Amino acid sequence: MLRTVSPVDGQVYCERPLSDERRIAAVLAAAEGAQPAWARRPVAERAAYCSAAVDAFVANGDAIAEEITWQMGRPIAHSPGEVRGFEERARHMIEIAPEALADLDTEPRAGFARFIRREALGTVLVMAPWNYPYLTAVNTVVPALLAGNAVILKHSGQTPLAAERFAEAFAAAGLPRGIFQIVHCTHADSARMIASREVDFVAFTGSVEGGRAVVEAAASKFISTGLELGGKDPAYVRADADLSFAVESLVDGAFFNAGQSCCGIERIYVHRDIAADFTDAYAAAVADYRLGDPTDPETTLGPCVRTAAADFVREQVAEAVGRGARALVDPAGFAADAPGTPYLAPQVLADVTHGMRVMYEESFGPVVGIASVDDDDEAVNRMNDSDFGLTASIWTRDVDVAMALGDQVETGTWFMNRCDYLDPSLAWTGVKDSGRGCTLSPLGFEALTRPKSFHLRLDSDA
Repeated sequence: MLRTVSPVDGQVYCERPLSDERRIAAVLAAAEGAQPAWARRPVAERAAYCSAAVDAFVANGDAIAEEITWQMGRPIAHSPGEVRGFEERARHMIEIAPEALADLDTEPRAGFARFIRREALGTVLVMAPWNYPYLTAVNTVVPALLAGNAVILKHSGQTPLAAERFAEAFAAAGLPRGIFQIVHCTHADSARMIASREVDFVAFTGSVEGGRAVVEAAASKFISTGLELGGKDPAYVRADADLSFAVESLVDGAFFNAGQSCCGIERIYVHRDIAADFTDAYAAAVADYRLGDPTDPETTLGPCVRTAAADFVREQVAEAVGRGARALVDPAGFAADAPGTPYLAPQVLADVTHGMRVMYEESFGPVVGIASVDDDDEAVNRMNDSDFGLTASIWTRDVDVAMALGDQVETGTWFMNRCDYLDPSLAWTGVKDSGRGCTLSPLGFEALTRPKSFHLRLDSDA
């Protein structure tokens, strides 16, 4: 049995039987059998099914938001935002699908018809995490279906109800049998699915270690994998930044969802001229969070997903303080903070160095380190001094500087005066240990299709 323990109260929230070998084999066979007919349907028809599924999903938005809170601990005041984000991304990809999936014509040549067609891969296995259970999954699920693939969704054991909500929505839309299915299974069974003959592409969001396991499982086959493996995302606050705006935005960017975001801010570099003012204002703003029961609408900071995750951050903070960092937020101001539980007070660390774990290990929790820099060059060097490269941001009034530094920073997305946001019109991608591949935007369809060239001689004399 799969048992999901809620971080809210430490109790089992739901139980589900794990799929056995026979069930998994049936799912794979059903997908393989149904996919060719699905791929032959016009894009507009596939889009209509997906649109109806989005309608059905949004109609259950209140219940879905409550389930998010109980499964992974996000405050109920914030959980409805994921339903809205799901709808935004899904509808955007539905809207652009006809043009993005259209044939690519070459230059005209008398007596010939030549074009490139995007063909579906077959069966796409999506392995989704718990931290944003719908936003991470929708990035691949809907585009894969639009492209003509069958989809199997394996969700985190922390958020199994998210997979079931996907299935309910597509069932309500009348999606043909076998085109979208879910499984609850072990890591070992996931690896066997990846290695199976029927799976043609794997989209995985999770840890670097998990990404390596996916690649290893797929190594015996010539298939592609899309890997979104997290980040240690930096921000650089220049001396000309709008200070109050930068503080407000970067506090939210670091502590929303208890810092459990792949593209959340985990390290901040501030120009020395404004570092003291920025750091004082930042710590004061973080101290205003209300840590507690996430089912309470007044709570603004919920627990980490599990005690082990909170303890990992506690260890990072202790190590940094032991090596000279200053902890600027007093945990005593947060009554719910308690060692041995997932409830963890937010923390801001000053005087940090890159030798401290909190500045190079992905924290995935409510902590951020702040360091001062002397100039733009030092900021770029510090930002690039990481094994990760998902997003990075600059806070400045100078667009030309932002563009110039953006060309130097090793990252998948470069923000100016924004952070911790995913725009479905842009490619979502990372470099280094943040993974490989691309989702969303027109480019997001490329990994989910294969090009097939048509070269037709219409006139034998040509």
